Amino acid sequence: MRITQIEDVTAADRTLAVGTFDGVHLGHRDVIAGADAVLTFEPHPVAVVTPAHTPRLLTPLAIKADLMASLGVDELIVIDFDAAFAARSAQQFVDEVLVERLDVKVVSVGENFRFGRGAKGDAALLAADPRFATRVLPLRELDGEIVSSSHIRSLIAAGEVARAAVLLGSPFELRGTVVAGDRRGRELGFPTANVVPDERLVNPGHGVYACLANGLPAAVNVGVRPTFESGRGELVEAHLIDFEGDLYESELRLHFLEKLRGERRFAGADQLIEAMHDDVARARAICASASFGG
Repeated sequence: MRITQIEDVTAADRTLAVGTFDGVHLGHRDVIAGADAVLTFEPHPVAVVTPAHTPRLLTPLAIKADLMASLGVDELIVIDFDAAFAARSAQQFVDEVLVERLDVKVVSVGENFRFGRGAKGDAALLAADPRFATRVLPLRELDGEIVSSSHIRSLIAAGEVARAAVLLGSPFELRGTVVAGDRRGRELGFPTANVVPDERLVNPGHGVYACLANGLPAAVNVGVRPTFESGRGELVEAHLIDFEGDLYESELRLHFLEKLRGERRFAGADQLIEAMHDDVARARAICASASFGG
């Protein structure tokens, strides 16, 4: 899949899905289905228009791009969303971006899509334009609830990663560069690859999770390790089951499958080790039965 900045795009007949698509969840996938190209915005428009209300994101651009590529999208077109772009009227966006720059033939959006200065543009404005066809997708509902990025953010923050995966269409993914820890896990017999969570992104609530780590089964702790006073802040610690090797400074990709338990303080190392053996056994079983390949 090509990733192209809007200024580098040449006009061509396109079936184009347009949106922010944070999470690339089931509703987004309805909008994207059948499109050969996707137009999105970086950073999230709220970060420019009302910075104080900027949400923690589910998917930074790299993960968003990989998810879209897996859906068969040929091209991801990225608009650098800044104050100047935010000042464009809805009609300017249609005329200058969709028609003149991209020469779209079909535009696909969700029914709640808004665009242009003051969010005055909507699906009805697009549908009224005779220069292209407009496909408007209703909000996706599943088990009686609307599938939305905000709801999925809440689920993940609460540790409900299994439910979030259902609404996303695939497990929630967290990526980061492995950093040195205090080697406490190695001393206990459970060496870990450690990642400092990005505060701009949604992170799972404190607890222990069954994950796939670079495709391998793992038991992962998210939190502050309350049994030992480390003086460090929040950390994501992944014990890759049956793995031997050095992952320092490499990228770790974690796909969260299921929460095993909450993070808690143990009376001592022996109780913690016993709990970790149980965590590993359960994580191994969950990963073995997972249909997602990582």
